[in-house]
Amino acid sequence: MEKVLVAGATGKTGRKVVQLLKTSQYFRPVAMVRKESQKAQFEKEQIDTVLGDLKEDVAHTVQDIDKVVFAAGSGGKEVVAVDQEGAKKLIDASKKEGIKKFVMLSSMGAGAPQKATELQEYLEAKHKADEHLRESELRYAIVRPGPLTNEKSTGKIKLGQRLGQDGSISREDVAQTLVRALHDDTANDKTFEILEGDTLIGKAMDKISS
Repeated sequence: MEKVLVAGATGKTGRKVVQLLKTSQYFRPVAMVRKESQKAQFEKEQIDTVLGDLKEDVAHTVQDIDKVVFAAGSGGKEVVAVDQEGAKKLIDASKKEGIKKFVMLSSMGAGAPQKATELQEYLEAKHKADEHLRESELRYAIVRPGPLTNEKSTGKIKLGQRLGQDGSISREDVAQTLVRALHDDTANDKTFEILEGDTLIGKAMDKISS
């Protein structure tokens, strides 16, 4: 079983990733938390935790880890410090530690932030973090969902390099896509956008993996 560090484990999407990993036969989650007080919610479910702040040194968080999911975000408050530089820091630490795969939760629009009419600073930060990952020589998958909802999972998505259309997607379906991307034979060194659609997540991911 591979150990997967989840950065942003206390967030809405990160929490769903942790729960999916907990029930997986392939992966075991390690929740990265910023405060000692956040450990209890995971430890009562027998989920391992590690203390780490993306604004500080994070080298210790990837020790004895196989793969990483970056689902952290500052909620628009510290996009450069967390969403950009924090991600870059974790990417660098992962490279040094020989992490097998790094799955990045990015955002639709991060491919061309200059075209955005809103959230430009956020998309610019995500763009820079994504580019850093692409240049890192780590095996990666960069997942760029449209606007996130708290609706129930449909288990179906629309997937493409540039979807260029309106839509949204549930956090549950995003979490399922991130976990699917962790597999060794899935979406290696691929960047793609996702929205709610009519193709099963597994099938959509298989298409870009071949």
